[in-house]
Amino acid sequence: MFTSLKPVFVVAGRELKDQFRDWRVIAPMTILVLCFPLLANEFARRSVKFISQYGGDLIIDRLVPFSLLIIGFFPITVSLVVALESFVGEKERGTIEPILNSPLADWQIYFGKLLVGVATPLVASYLSFGIYLLLVIRQDLTLPTPLVFFQLVLLTSAHAFLMVSAAIVISVQSTSVKAANLLASFIVIPTAILLEGEASLLFWGNEYILWWAILGVVITALLLIRLGLAHFQREYLLGREIDALNLRWMWRTFWQNFRGGANSIGEWYRISVGAALRKIFPSALVLIGVGALTILATYSWVALNGPKLLDTASPAEVEKITADLLATPDLRAIRERVNAPYLFMNNTRAMVVIFLVGMVSLSVLGVMAYMLNISLIGGLFGAAQVLGLPAWKLFLGGVLPHGIFELPAFLIGCAAVLYCGASFVTPQVGRSFGETTVQVFAEWCKLFIGVIVPLMALAAVIEAYATPYILTALMGTR
Repeated sequence: MFTSLKPVFVVAGRELKDQFRDWRVIAPMTILVLCFPLLANEFARRSVKFISQYGGDLIIDRLVPFSLLIIGFFPITVSLVVALESFVGEKERGTIEPILNSPLADWQIYFGKLLVGVATPLVASYLSFGIYLLLVIRQDLTLPTPLVFFQLVLLTSAHAFLMVSAAIVISVQSTSVKAANLLASFIVIPTAILLEGEASLLFWGNEYILWWAILGVVITALLLIRLGLAHFQREYLLGREIDALNLRWMWRTFWQNFRGGANSIGEWYRISVGAALRKIFPSALVLIGVGALTILATYSWVALNGPKLLDTASPAEVEKITADLLATPDLRAIRERVNAPYLFMNNTRAMVVIFLVGMVSLSVLGVMAYMLNISLIGGLFGAAQVLGLPAWKLFLGGVLPHGIFELPAFLIGCAAVLYCGASFVTPQVGRSFGETTVQVFAEWCKLFIGVIVPLMALAAVIEAYATPYILTALMGTR
């Protein structure tokens, strides 16, 4: 085992020497590590002084964890240039041929570059953490609990792996340092948006949900590492000299995969769409299992914690909640506010958003969106049990009529996203990353146009014009 890992450290040592010889990397990193904690501490001090005048104790308590989250993020963004130049930079300087012609395995070269790319920003982030905490201890600021601090360290480490692994993927696929640096915005901007969500969780004070955020970032980082290894080809890296946006080739490749050799709509459904459904079948089975566990988990959580929450509510509030759930729908009001086109557009738009966030995160966010939506079923049954309501009537009358079409469409759409993410991280012999992207997009479009849109249209019509009547008949007339 050590013998196979030794070349990884050899490559890492070579990369580390190159970094420390370049003052343009060391100087900004040193200044950032030393100065940014001072700026963050001054910001926290002035913010506490200002907020204390208005009684914002909750914000004050969360200010230091929020500052630590930001302090850990900035050194990673600055040192991202090292990872972006890891392969394409050496290619431009003409120093990559010796290492690519060496007897080292592809994974040894890749992990050697990755190790240094991750270690540098992490050391900088941890040093910034230490300096900032020393400054905070000397002031009257609320320190984070050991659990929250541990979560922040894990989150910062996960961010480093996520951003560096994405940067190395870009470095492998780019033909110039300029192109790699321009593509860096597709790393920094999504991660900054993710950071906003994590900051919201910190201010909210829900450490349990923060664990899910850490898990999502870790899984995405691991998938990005797998993606880089799957599409790392020495010949491709050495042979390509220029990038060209060939729209004609992209359209031809997309159309060939979308059409699948069919000459009619019926043949297209039988050959092309049928093949796409068979491809996503394993992904659908996985999501069915995940969905069943999610429903069971949310049902158990609501059934266990619901009574505790009801104990904190007044009898009038409990009575109002029960009456609202038992009340039969006002059909006239439903027809005025909700119609089939609105429901159809809302549902299909949600499927497109799940696809987009799934592609950005290699299916991780897509699967999380699936779990979030499917958990509502378990939450409904759990809440009904706690309140003593007829849960099966609510499900049979309010969910099942249109759910017969909507739930399979939702499952197929999410399974397609999971299949696309799995295709990216699976080695594709003889296919470039761009060709794989066009092909998986064509597979998703086949299922979206051929299966999901028709099922969503039927579900919207039933939900708008039939479900309210069925629910009224089961729950009683108004």
